[in-house]
This record gives sequence, C-alpha cells and structure tokens, in this order.
Amino acid sequence: MDNQAIKRSPLDGLAGPTGVNVALREKSFIGKVQLRGNPDDEKFMKAVKAVIGTSLPTDACRFNVGKSYSACWMGPDEWLVLSNEDGQTALLAGLEKALVNVNASAVDVSDYYVMINLSGQNARDILMKGTPLDVHPSKFSKGMCTNTLYAKATIFLMQIDDAPSYDIMVRWSMADYLWDYMRDGATEFG
Repeated sequence: MDNQAIKRSPLDGLAGPTGVNVALREKSFIGKVQLRGNPDDEKFMKAVKAVIGTSLPTDACRFNVGKSYSACWMGPDEWLVLSNEDGQTALLAGLEKALVNVNASAVDVSDYYVMINLSGQNARDILMKGTPLDVHPSKFSKGMCTNTLYAKATIFLMQIDDAPSYDIMVRWSMADYLWDYMRDGATEFG
C-alpha cells in the first residue's frame, strides 16, 4: 500500500449554484497560518512583512493582500495569514527563520478550515439569510473581514471585492452543512 496522503475535502463532489446571480465554489487546500505577536514590536512587524510581502493590518476587521500571501486581522495581537494551495509549509519555514529571538508564534491551521467563495449579484442576499452581521456595503465592504455566525455555524468572512465576492472559512465538520444551507438559499435567485 502506498503511504502517500490522499487529499480530500468534505465538499468533494458537491455541486453549487453557478451563474450571474449566485456562484458557490470551494477554494481547495488554501494554506492558513495563525500568527500571534506584538504589533508594537517593530522587529516583529518588519520580520513578518519581509516574509509575507505585505504589512500586517493593525486596524480591526481588515485584511491586506500581498503577492503570495494575505494577512487578516483576527484580534489586537492575532492574524491569519493565507497562502496558495499548500503554501503554509514555506510560510512557516520563512516565519520561523525571520522570527528568531522575537516573541511570536505561528501555527498551521490549514486542516481546520475549509474556504468557500460566494459571489454574484445576489451573494450579499445569501449572506443576509443566515448572518446577524450587517453586510450592507456601508457597513461591510471590500477589504473587511470578521468572525461571525451563519446559520449557527461559526465562520470567518472576508469581502474580496465590490461585485460582491466573499471568501468564507468554516470548520471542516460544518462545511457540508454550510454549503447545503447556502445552496438552498440560492435557489430563489436562479
């Protein structure tokens, strides 16, 4: 028997709505690293920026996009750094090297979350069906992110653009539930 790991998502084989009104797709195996450190520590902030190619956001509920990585504010001293598929290994190695003698931690949480992209002219309507968060464009817009609930599932929500398009992270154990809820909610939009 081959010892090679098999990569499967809990959303494998599930179809979602696709079209102008609503599109639902999985963004498979995005690397995710939880980073903790002191934003007032200049050495920490510079070291991380050198590795990820963008500054860590210090404003609440914001994210910054670099060439290879995105950095999401999760709390006053906590960020989630996202990479391309399986990019967390290189990211962790880079952070480990750059953060020698700096009080910080970096943990691979890639296997904990599934990422779903929700887009289309009625994407915001789908969100409003399940979240208490005010997603009106005057309150939640491009470049914003936050933890919230959706249909009783804890999610991390990022607004990617003004189309609107959203990236939604949810625990693996809740992914198919959330997918089905959103797919069912999209049926009225065709």
